[in-house]
Amino acid sequence: MKRNRDIIVQDFGSGQVAVIAADNSGGIGSLPMDEVKVPYEEVARFGARVCAMEVLAAGAVPVSFIIHSFNGDGAWNELVTGAQKTFAELGLDGIEITGSTESNMNMVQSASSFMMIGRAAQHDLRLGITPSHAKVAVIGAPLVGEEVLSRSGEMILLSLFRQLLKTEGIYEILPVGSKGIDHELGVMCGLSAKFRSTLPLYKSAGPSTCVLISYDEKQHSAIRNLCGMLFHELDPLL
Repeated sequence: MKRNRDIIVQDFGSGQVAVIAADNSGGIGSLPMDEVKVPYEEVARFGARVCAMEVLAAGAVPVSFIIHSFNGDGAWNELVTGAQKTFAELGLDGIEITGSTESNMNMVQSASSFMMIGRAAQHDLRLGITPSHAKVAVIGAPLVGEEVLSRSGEMILLSLFRQLLKTEGIYEILPVGSKGIDHELGVMCGLSAKFRSTLPLYKSAGPSTCVLISYDEKQHSAIRNLCGMLFHELDPLL
């Protein structure tokens, strides 16, 4: 078993691996003490988004999704519906959903946990393949909390993410998490250079509202045109 990026890669032999990703949400939902009031459908939609983006970006195919809900019995159907909407946006079929609800205690603040399991052939993984000469860019912007709703136009859409997965010249795609862009730059093949950007490099990207990509310079114009205003090139500091 190997921890890579924000995922676990479990080798089962014969060239087959499982890729596992997880995400949590706290204080976001419909309970009295929640800091961000949204339907649980939205909570699961974004939780499934994070997990699915991690698994797909690694080169795996999602097969199952687990929900842990600490939001009372009434939230379960909404959570499932939200996850299914994300899977539909990504064109994913046949994903099994299971999980558990804490129904013995009355909660005053929402908490939800999500996990996705995917499978892949070892040779299909897109991990640690960024060459030293690659260019890097951020697609989308780091957003968190209420910003995810109020500035949604700055967030990478799942339709664009799907296109990036198939775009020629892109080596790796790394969804940005709560540790920010700078942290993910260090994760991506150990890139140690410092970069200049108009984006806040240390800010949380919440539910992966942006991704880091490494790519072949020859495809720079094509990728920039595909992403439009969401494309933010990172310039290395000399």
